[in-house]
Amino acid sequence: MNLGKNDSADNLPCSFVIFGATGNLASNKLLPALYHLEAAGRLAESLTIIAFARRDWTTENWREHMRETLDGKIKGSLDTPVFERFIARFSYHKGDLNDVASYRALAERLPPESACSGAVFYLAIKPAEFGAVIQNLEAVGLNKPRGLHRVVIEKPFGEDLESAQMLNRLLHQYFDEEQVYRIDHFLGKETVQNLLVFRFANTLIEPLWNRNFIDHVQITVAESIGIEDRADYYDRAGALRDMLQNHLMQLLTVVAMEPPAALEADALQDEKVKVLRSIRPIAKRAVHAHALRAQYTHGKIDGKPVVGYQQEENVEPNSITETFVAAKFYIDNWRWRGVPFFLRTGKRMPHQTSMIAIRFRHPPQQLFRETPLETIDPNWILLSIQPDESMRMEIHVKQPGLDMDTRLMQMNASFLKTDEQTLDAYETLLLDVIEGDRSLFLRFDEIEWAWRVVDPILNHWAVEREYIPTYAAGNWGPADANRLFDSDDQVWRNEL
Repeated sequence: MNLGKNDSADNLPCSFVIFGATGNLASNKLLPALYHLEAAGRLAESLTIIAFARRDWTTENWREHMRETLDGKIKGSLDTPVFERFIARFSYHKGDLNDVASYRALAERLPPESACSGAVFYLAIKPAEFGAVIQNLEAVGLNKPRGLHRVVIEKPFGEDLESAQMLNRLLHQYFDEEQVYRIDHFLGKETVQNLLVFRFANTLIEPLWNRNFIDHVQITVAESIGIEDRADYYDRAGALRDMLQNHLMQLLTVVAMEPPAALEADALQDEKVKVLRSIRPIAKRAVHAHALRAQYTHGKIDGKPVVGYQQEENVEPNSITETFVAAKFYIDNWRWRGVPFFLRTGKRMPHQTSMIAIRFRHPPQQLFRETPLETIDPNWILLSIQPDESMRMEIHVKQPGLDMDTRLMQMNASFLKTDEQTLDAYETLLLDVIEGDRSLFLRFDEIEWAWRVVDPILNHWAVEREYIPTYAAGNWGPADANRLFDSDDQVWRNEL
């Protein structure tokens, strides 16, 4: 993103190691993103990429796997010259994440320090395996010299506040904070980045962005898919850990933060932490009023029948893991005091959508009391993150005719021109890792305070182990989610 680089162009790494290179994350996100960066000419000629995985493959086997993997996952058709240039960067390293000898062999394959400024170690693996990789990198000296190499860690960072703090202590035992890139791909999305411009570059918008004008904020991340083949992880994590504590909390901070002193990593992260620290703690007795969970049962998605969560492969019998969560938070500061932020996320919902919906207050004077407009719909700002990235405003205009009738009109502030394509979030973030820009990554105090916010909910649900509400697949979650609202005229915004 180039908001504020910590490293110069002369300090680019010349090795990029992907741990878990044959897994879903690498296949679906990392390899296509790296290919697109190659096609755009954004990867330095000196950069080599090492695929670290357990399969008994040669480099040729790996390159054939890449050809099959990229087919259908990239924009357009595979460009043969670009692909040949791309696969030439790769070599395959057979290794076990828990075997220190595999790391010794990896160290021997990396260029000497005199020839290169360092390496990127991307942990595209299960969170339970983070510790083993970090300790084995240290065991063979791949964490030295301190400050040189970069470690990229996917979410979730820990399972609760205590485990996140333990993982962070382990990281800092061997790596400096400036070397650690905690990735949340939502922050790499164009709409989320554009929200900063939308707010802070437009004097039309910023004066309205507060409790005097805004009634409430909704943040929705809905998925039509189920858990696919992630039961071993998801059945332990659930929607609160998997989505709300990281993705949705990050969106909340970007919506609510104050203008940073500069567009630099620490300045941006400082303002986001201030938001998290200002969120009103949820008392144990108030959890029911502020949060609810549910689990999908059988239903239909796009007209096709799907099984319920407990019938998914490898899910524990009678599991009460939540696949839907909705929660209400208040930010007790001068800008947002009294404005509820409603967050919800779920699987097997009608369609894939991620949206920030900001509802404004009703006009203070009912000028149209004696007309058909006695009750007037409020204004909205709608920021769509996926599947389409756009920004819209809903305002009232008078309909043509003799009566004082109005209709809602959407003003579309989409930032893409007809001949432009948006960058994939991973393309943005991988380039930032390589170039040493930490602006769109998470500092540990952000993660720590996000866990402090949701830990009371987790702790309360941990003792409620006998029952979980349900919703049929293909619905927008349980009807009971409406009880979170503060007034009868507040409703969930499901569509643009």
